[in-house]
Amino acid sequence: MPEISKRGVRMPESPIRKLVPCADKAKANGIKVYHLNIGQPDLPTPQIAIDAIRNIDRKVLEYSPSEGYRSYREKLTTYYHKYNIDVCADDIIITSGGSEAVTYAFLACLDPGDEIIVPEPSYANYTAFAIVAGAIVKTIPSKIEEGFSLPPIEKFEALITPRTKGIMICNPNNPTGYLYTQTEMNAIRDLVKKYDLYLFSDEVYREFCYTGAPYISAFHLKGIEENVILIDSVSKRYSECGLRIGALITKNRAVYKNVMKFCQARLSPPLIGQIAAEASLDTPDDYMLDVYNEYVERRKFLIDGLNRINGVYSPIPMGAFYTVAKLPVDDSDKFCEWLLSEFTYENSTIFMAPASGFYTTPGLGKNEVRIAYVLKKDDLAMALKILEEALKVYPGRTM
Repeated sequence: MPEISKRGVRMPESPIRKLVPCADKAKANGIKVYHLNIGQPDLPTPQIAIDAIRNIDRKVLEYSPSEGYRSYREKLTTYYHKYNIDVCADDIIITSGGSEAVTYAFLACLDPGDEIIVPEPSYANYTAFAIVAGAIVKTIPSKIEEGFSLPPIEKFEALITPRTKGIMICNPNNPTGYLYTQTEMNAIRDLVKKYDLYLFSDEVYREFCYTGAPYISAFHLKGIEENVILIDSVSKRYSECGLRIGALITKNRAVYKNVMKFCQARLSPPLIGQIAAEASLDTPDDYMLDVYNEYVERRKFLIDGLNRINGVYSPIPMGAFYTVAKLPVDDSDKFCEWLLSEFTYENSTIFMAPASGFYTTPGLGKNEVRIAYVLKKDDLAMALKILEEALKVYPGRTM
């Protein structure tokens, strides 16, 4: 039998989805599973987007331009201008989700063997996309005891070699919910400028910042405008994960042209998704405010509840809708699987993502989980109760 690719062997399993078979088996046995593992909001998609799909009046569902429809890209510039992100339509390439945007950014900017530096824990697929590009991820651990703040910039500089091509950040952060400060962003800017690196900035959660400080985009950093490649998506903003519409934004014309080669090879981004995403830009402000307020309430409810459970600790996330919590368990991978395979409380259980999958450094995240607060508070209350009861009887409890 022919051998499978070494690249495929190196690809990490998704910490978010790898336990899905266990969850499916539990559901087949009549057990209710509360999904805290994945950033799939339960809040409704804007009605204006649903209506745009229902009212499609076309005889042919054709290819769109490889860079996406101009009408959508032009309308997006108005959205970005609200956040003082100064871009034009010709800086924007529409992609099949934020994931494709990251993949094409890496493919366009990195050669096999090139290195990127990523603070960890980080979104697990960054490593997967780097493997696709043949690039090497070097990570710098942040600490839960410090709220997952950016590690000292000196640690970044110590990792820089002649093969270093970029830094990857997610702000607000997935999986930790951390929001980088102006000081931290300035430190990244100075390093990017000093070594002429790319700054890949995933900003899909910009709507969900819970501090009084203004939101800081990588495009706000002066002097590195052509080094920045911004990643975006409608998935979380409008609860439109299934549309698969993202964006790659760059002012660097060489990068833009390189990305377009990959876009042309895949022909076009989704037609129906672009129609709905363009309509979504007219979403009423009260929808966005209601969504924001709901996440603020869920965040407080969840974090308060977690920190009341004996042995559990979660810092307060300042953005996105995730938190990484420390649990009194020997192995969070085993614990999360045990919850789905062996434990129920009132015929229910919970599905969490083991945090080890968000780290590259072996051994880190062993007693941590990522929790997405994408369920209503009644469901979060039940999930917290299940977690509390499970920890009382888990054989691998450490305290």
